[in-house]
Parts: sequence; structure tokens; C-alpha cells
Amino acid sequence: MKIAVLRESRPFERRVALVPESCQKLIKSGFAVGVETGAGLRAGYSDEAYQESGATVESAVEGLVRSANLLLTVNAPENDADNARRVITWMRDGAFVLGSLMPLRNLSDIESLAESGAVAFSTDAIPRTTRAQSMDTLSSMNSIAGYKGVLLAAAELGKYFPMLSSAAGTVFPAKVFVIGAAVAGLQALATAKRLGASVTATDVRPEVKEQIESVGGKYVGIELTEDASAGGGYAKELSEEDQARQREMLVEQVARSDVVITTALIGGVFAPTLVTAEMVASMQPGSVLVDLAADGGGNCELSSPGETIEAHGVRILAPLNLASTMPDHASLLFSRNLTNFLEAFSEEGEFKLDLEDEIQVGCLITRGGEIVHERTREAVTKHKEGSSP
Repeated sequence: MKIAVLRESRPFERRVALVPESCQKLIKSGFAVGVETGAGLRAGYSDEAYQESGATVESAVEGLVRSANLLLTVNAPENDADNARRVITWMRDGAFVLGSLMPLRNLSDIESLAESGAVAFSTDAIPRTTRAQSMDTLSSMNSIAGYKGVLLAAAELGKYFPMLSSAAGTVFPAKVFVIGAAVAGLQALATAKRLGASVTATDVRPEVKEQIESVGGKYVGIELTEDASAGGGYAKELSEEDQARQREMLVEQVARSDVVITTALIGGVFAPTLVTAEMVASMQPGSVLVDLAADGGGNCELSSPGETIEAHGVRILAPLNLASTMPDHASLLFSRNLTNFLEAFSEEGEFKLDLEDEIQVGCLITRGGEIVHERTREAVTKHKEGSSP
């Protein structure tokens, strides 16, 4: 089977789906790998490095896509508006696509993929099981986001993160409050703690209390009237009663914090509004809020995704695609995740579709001209109903 790796075409994307290290590994397993000229340059991987790994470097993108059985991609492939780069159109009928497609955020692209006849897997939908951990790109990228989010906060805050004693006296450590303790939140906690801050965190899933404490954080939470865990490490929306009690707790914690970092997503996709304008106004001037859920709409009422603003003297950062700001290691980890997926389900360079395997079934989005992923299919139906006259 031939694998195609293209230069990512979406704005501000610097990652590449496969790095030379993984190319070499897959070629030894029997795959052929073709890489578009310059595909890895923005991540620090040269064409020469790909050639040394055994991959071919090809400048004719259409020919590369048409010759491939399997397309590896960071983001959902698309047909450019000007039709100069029609990746979906060029793909073979029945070609495999593997990448972080984010189907619930890219409904039109997923519909186009289905219509093309592609068999598409989205690694951000991989089940949260022990066996699938090594293939989980979402966790890999969220960990980078948590780390980088704290560095952004430290750069913006007009205070030291650690306690510091000097001849001029002692300054106390910054107070960092993290909302959401999944992968991004735990990494944010650990990074802030390593920088010397006093860290506190909350999550609607009480079972993460031990995880928060294990990285040096203090857990704060409320007693819920309903279970908020949706399984697989995800959270579901709270009842109105629990939301009201959560707001009371957040009002107190946000007001006393120098830095607030929000990471909460419902079902791993959409961001609930948790920090209101009034909460921001209660923070001390010079405080910082970093909204790591901006890709899903944002947890802060005042966040402007992709921008940094100031309100009530508070700096509010809502960065998008933070993983792409660390393209070298982000690409390396992403590539290893994809390689682990392929090697788990391949024999002698041939990927095997297995509709009995829980991992494949869990992240299979399109097949046979249809959207087969239930949540995505339901979202497409609702979108069409909402768009109909």
C-alpha cells in the first residue's frame, strides 16, 4: 500500500502528519510512502530527511493523491475554494484516510469525504481505552496545549510564578486556577507547579481528585446531584441545579486567582460558558485568563477565539491550535500515534479494515459513501434541518 503525506493547507497549520522517523518504520513494515515537497519544512523536517528515510518526495500533488491507497493528514482534507487543490476529489474511491478530522467541527468536509467513497478514521474519536492510548492524537495534542497555555500565562502575568526571597523581601507565588482536569488541564497544573505557582483545580468528575493531587494541585469541587461523567474521560453537561452551584464555587475561586486557565469541553468537542463577564470583573487588574477551550467556542464569556483582549484590566487569551505552535514535537507525537494505529491493523504493508475491532469501529467516520459514525451523522442531520428554509 502507498501512503500519501501532504503539506497541511489550513491557515496557521505548521504540523505534518508523518515525520521521517515514522516513514522509515512504516517502510520497513512494507508500506511505500510518498511525501509532498516541503510538507515537513514548517515543522523542522526537510525533504532530504524524508528521502533518507526511504520515502519519495513528490511535487505533483494530484498525482501523489491519486496514486495513494492511504492518506495521512493532521486535519480533515478539503477541496480549496478556488479548486486549485482538490484533495478530496483526487482521492481514489475507497481510499483510506487517517487523521484528526474533528468531524463534529468539520461537517461539510466530512460530507464531502463520505461522498468521495473514502474510508475515513478520525483519531480524535479513538476510544479512551488502555489498548488505544498509544494511538490517541487528541491526548498528545491536548498535553501540548496545556503546557504551552501556562507558558503564555507566565509571559503575560506581571508577577513571578514562584515564591522568591531576596534582599528586597519576599514575593509570594502566583495563584493559578485550572478549570477542567482532563489531559490539557492536568498538564497545565503540572507545568504551573513546576514553575513554582500555587495551583488549584476543579472538574465536574470527582474521580479526578486524586489525579489533580498527584501533580501537586489542590482540588476544589461541589457535590453533584447527577453523575457528570460521560465515560471515556469525557464530561457531560450539568443539570441546572448543579450549574448554579458550580457558578457559586467559580465566583470565589476566579476572584482570588492571578491566573485562570480553562480547558473544559463537553464530549471533548464543545465548550460550555463557565467564566462570566462578572467573574472576570472580580479579578485583580493585571490578572490573566487563558481559554484553552477556544477551539470549541471558549469557556469564558468574553473570549474572542484566536485573539488576545483586555477587559476590566484582565488579559484574556483565547489561542487556537496551540499544538501547531510547537510543530516539531507535536508532529513527532502525532506521527507516532498514527504509526501505532497503522501497525496495529496491518500485515506486510497492507492495512486491514476490521469492523469487529472496537478501536476501528469507534473512530470510523465514513465508509461506502455514508457517514457511519453515529454522533457525526446526527450532527449532520441537525445541521441540515437547521439550515433548511
